[in-house]
Amino acid sequence: MALGNVNSRRSNANPFFYFFAILFTSGLDVGLIMFPLTEFPIYEAEQDYGFTNPLAIEFGFWGFLIWLFYFVTTFYFCVVEPRLKIFEIKGIKFINNGIIIATCAFTGYLFLISLPDYVEGISPILRFALVALVLLGAVFSSTDIRYVKILSLSSTWLFFSLILGMWVFGGLGVNGLATNLLQIGGYFSNLHEFIVPMSDHHAFYLFWWFAWSIMIGQFVARFVGGLQTWQLLLALLIIPSIPIAIWFSVLFGIYEKGKDITGLMNGLMVLVGLVFVVNSLDSLTRLYTENLQWTVERLGRWNYVALHWVLLYSLILLYQFTPFQIEWVGLVVIGLYVVIALLIAVRRERLIEVVAHKLVKTRE
Repeated sequence: MALGNVNSRRSNANPFFYFFAILFTSGLDVGLIMFPLTEFPIYEAEQDYGFTNPLAIEFGFWGFLIWLFYFVTTFYFCVVEPRLKIFEIKGIKFINNGIIIATCAFTGYLFLISLPDYVEGISPILRFALVALVLLGAVFSSTDIRYVKILSLSSTWLFFSLILGMWVFGGLGVNGLATNLLQIGGYFSNLHEFIVPMSDHHAFYLFWWFAWSIMIGQFVARFVGGLQTWQLLLALLIIPSIPIAIWFSVLFGIYEKGKDITGLMNGLMVLVGLVFVVNSLDSLTRLYTENLQWTVERLGRWNYVALHWVLLYSLILLYQFTPFQIEWVGLVVIGLYVVIALLIAVRRERLIEVVAHKLVKTRE
């Protein structure tokens, strides 16, 4: 419990809303926007999910418990890694950056396969061209740290605008929204059901979150501005879960009413999904390029853009045209966690000594 008093300060202190935007948008991608309406019927029809309502199931696949997992990795990179420097070991560093690159490309792949459901009649050529263009914009934006703030804030405000627009479009009113929000309680009363895979679909999500977890911790840790550990825990549990719960509640109301989302609202969904993709790809590209020193300063701007665009687009095509799956990446992450746990056990005396010294210094 002593670690609860260790200040998780990093060099990049940011205003709260900026931290909120970075935290929220860095941990989510296009799936948050485009998956729920296609998944509610699955959760309603299949017996595996019969222990609670479809809205609670959807929230469980995206909220709360997942962010508790992200807290663990963020805490590790704020407090433990600076002392033990496990991720500076050559083999660990190589595997870590391979995971980041593969998961980064998976974000682009999700956008690729989701487009036909939201842009009716889009041709395969246009689909691949649009993803290539979005990826190019994301890689270019990763050349300058200024774009992190712009993308994070714009993603957040656009998402809030989408929630408001969909709420009005769905005609839920305050009572309808409140009724749906209460249904999310079915998740918390069945929290134990979400710990292990309840179906192949749930297993896919768990492996996906494993793949994301290691880099979310690294990225978010760079922007923690002097939060105490308990504050960081509450921030990670509450900040993302509230807008996710509201968004899913609005979508579930639209689903229950059987409304088709077309025209302006459909276009707004695609736009927000596109911005989420750019934001995620930008953040993850920045992370692995800095880790590997494949930076603009070292390569030059256009060589940097060309290298990372070719690398990531090639992996997107690998997901599309080969058996390569995000579950494989998740398995590698689980194996990496086992190795890290063993290394922490080996180096625990050093960690205890450093933390004890910091606690004494903090009390002084």
